[in-house]
Amino acid sequence: MLLFKVYFGGLFMWTDAQIKGKILHKLTRKGKFEHSHTALENLAKSFSPEMKGRAKEMSEDLIRESILHLKKTSYGKQVSINLDKKDKVMEYIDEFLKME
Repeated sequence: MLLFKVYFGGLFMWTDAQIKGKILHKLTRKGKFEHSHTALENLAKSFSPEMKGRAKEMSEDLIRESILHLKKTSYGKQVSINLDKKDKVMEYIDEFLKME
């Protein structure tokens, strides 16, 4: 995990924790906890085109870390925040909010 900020050609490179924080911040603002879920594809929509690939990777990491619940449905994969991991969720969100 990167713990420093990198500038590449004038473009700010986000750390993995900051990307995860933005994803979780978006889900918490929309109230996507436990039984309220959203499509996995929606998580990368708020990122710029060059960041969408990394955002999708970080979404998968959050599922592997059990921070996001994955629900497979007939209409696609759906995710929601696992409330048992609220300390880790807040840690990632704090990392994202420190950017501003």
